[in-house]
Amino acid sequence: MGRHLPTLHERREPLAAAAVQLQRLHALALPRELDACLAEAGHQPLLATKVEVLQLNVGKRCNQTCRHCHVDAGPDRTEVMPHDVLVRCLELLDHSVIPTVDITGGAPELHPEFRWLVEEVHRRGRHVIDRCNLTILETGPYHDLPGFFAEHEVEVVCSLPHYRATNTDAQRGDGVFATSLRALRRLNEVGYGIGDPKRRLVVVSNPVGAFLPPNQRSLEAEWKRELRRLHGIEFDALYCITNMPISRYLEWLESTGNLSAYMDRLVAAFNPSAVGGVMCRTTLSVGWDGTLYDCDFNQMLEMPIIGPRHTIHEVDLDALAHRTIAVDRHCFGCTAGAGSSCGGSTT
Repeated sequence: MGRHLPTLHERREPLAAAAVQLQRLHALALPRELDACLAEAGHQPLLATKVEVLQLNVGKRCNQTCRHCHVDAGPDRTEVMPHDVLVRCLELLDHSVIPTVDITGGAPELHPEFRWLVEEVHRRGRHVIDRCNLTILETGPYHDLPGFFAEHEVEVVCSLPHYRATNTDAQRGDGVFATSLRALRRLNEVGYGIGDPKRRLVVVSNPVGAFLPPNQRSLEAEWKRELRRLHGIEFDALYCITNMPISRYLEWLESTGNLSAYMDRLVAAFNPSAVGGVMCRTTLSVGWDGTLYDCDFNQMLEMPIIGPRHTIHEVDLDALAHRTIAVDRHCFGCTAGAGSSCGGSTT
């Protein structure tokens, strides 16, 4: 089930290096630059507003190797957030009013202290989001996680490229769709996806190809109808997230000859109204080693927050609340069309 192909890192591909990814993007002749677009939208420089979400990327190990993955995660990755970084993140919560902790990876559930982390965040009265690939819930040691999530009121944000098998398996590997449906049914069985705010189930769709996602609202209605009709599955919301032109998706764009056209499409679709809601303005992203970033995409491109104090061990939340955000050409992905963030469309 799923792909167990080597990651860029394991294959020692040049694109495994963040600097090479940025070089490839900078080599393109774009019709407009992001700084000019942001200036026209009244957001140059792009500034944070406050920290509402502490996003923890707890490691790059995953049970899948998906074609579009911006993390270059997979079974061959060994990076894992150490205990002292986890403790420092919890201490940051103790000295702040940040309401939400968003746990991602890789497959975050593979972190050896994942359950302890969820318990500690929940004990502090903060909302927990788990970015789940669904298939992990169908493996032996993690089969009981739906019940654990329900007990700790974890919001499950799960990846499912399409409500039909062909498109999902094309992006994530043979058999992933069927396994994902089994996991979704078990989440429904423990109360997820039926409107309970303490058992919120969100499905995330990434386009399978070199195009932008369609309208999120209309797509959500279609997905709810079809997943219910075809498979008897319920969920609360659909997020449409644009594929970022980095890491393995960048490799796919290059190998299929789609990179230049895709970037032109993103630039042409720049939406000034989408800028205000981009996730970096309200999110603080923590890498597995404790380095701080504006978002998970900047993290994978090794673009830390601007300023001298950029680790969780020296964090200054007051200074970070209105910081200038580091941007580059990949950011066109979040400002195109209806906008894209970890919470779906921004407009």
